[in-house]
Amino acid sequence: MPRTFTVSDSIVVHVSPADVYRHVSDPARMGDWSPENLGATVHGGAGRTRVGTVFDGRNKRGAFRWTTRCTVTALEQDRLFRFRVHAIGVRRPRVPGPIATWEYRFEPVPEGTRVTETWTDDRRSWPDFVAHAFDRVATRGHTFADFQRRNIATTLRNLKNAMEPASDMG
Repeated sequence: MPRTFTVSDSIVVHVSPADVYRHVSDPARMGDWSPENLGATVHGGAGRTRVGTVFDGRNKRGAFRWTTRCTVTALEQDRLFRFRVHAIGVRRPRVPGPIATWEYRFEPVPEGTRVTETWTDDRRSWPDFVAHAFDRVATRGHTFADFQRRNIATTLRNLKNAMEPASDMG
């Protein structure tokens, strides 16, 4: 079975692109929405995210916890936030190598903002059979593409719920 290297999904959030961009482009905030990410520590301290910003993401899946090293590779104010994951480890990201790229696009629509989250598998040099075997162990029987498809849907839903003002039910 051929590998799927990219999956994405979108959701419309009823706030401005600037509002969504400001929250999503802060790596420390990702833990507020992601089912796996617990947040991040930005190297060089807090401040405005820019291309080249390095951060360590703290993650969990069940009882397993790990840390990734990431670098912001693209930013377009209120339109795009992209970073690549290029090292992994249990407490510290000690094992370097291309792992994944995450991208968030923010498109103005009449109702607010269409947010599109995309995951790309950067493990291109891994033979398919090795990737499939690793993926099934790491995700309890799934490919990473299928696993990330569900994670993306959850992240987008959580982002929408967190960003949209509570509706007046009165």
